[in-house]
Amino acid sequence: MAARILVADDDPKLVQVLRMYLEHEGHSVLTVADGRAALDQCRTRNPDLVVLDVMMPEVDGLDVCHILRRESAVPIILLTARSTENDILLGLDLGADDYITKPYSPRQLVARVRALLRRTGAVPAGPAGPIVVGDLVVDADSFEVRIGGRPVALTAKEFGILEVLAAEPGRAFTRAQIIDRAFGFDQDVLERTVDVHVVNLRRKIEPDPGEPRYVQTVYGRGYRMPQPGA
Repeated sequence: MAARILVADDDPKLVQVLRMYLEHEGHSVLTVADGRAALDQCRTRNPDLVVLDVMMPEVDGLDVCHILRRESAVPIILLTARSTENDILLGLDLGADDYITKPYSPRQLVARVRALLRRTGAVPAGPAGPIVVGDLVVDADSFEVRIGGRPVALTAKEFGILEVLAAEPGRAFTRAQIIDRAFGFDQDVLERTVDVHVVNLRRKIEPDPGEPRYVQTVYGRGYRMPQPGA
């Protein structure tokens, strides 16, 4: 779900970190340091999503949000140190789609971006249908997993991990990436608990859990599913 994302914030260190995280997700990132430049970039580059800091020079983020919403339906996430209910409601009333208060983790923002892109349909979703890797079939629409035609009962977290790996065979995912993609805002999931879910998942889908065929460990990185035929 690669998108063109505009990040408007006058904190260069924060912008650099956000760019790194968003580009790692496959997005193209534009950055500006003031509200006037944000408006100019939105009008000329047509981003798929905008991340706006509220406190910016030239034109503040709330005014930018208000102007943009009159001109387009681009999804907008506001970033702010203001956390009172009135501040949040004001941002949403002006047309923001989501609101994140500082301090926040870059992973949290990436998860919000992913969810907002999916919810608004700002970029086309991937092709629908079951994911097939060898004898393994993962059907996200029906929440079903089959091995050699046999249905396998998985928990929601086990299914989430399997869906992430099966969607991109051959790619090694870190535990943090798996949490972001599979669980979104579920703060109860820690990186070390991913290993526990993987152990349980292997018991259910692997012919030999000690020599995993589908959910393979990539030492020093995380987990991957092999390419078909590998």
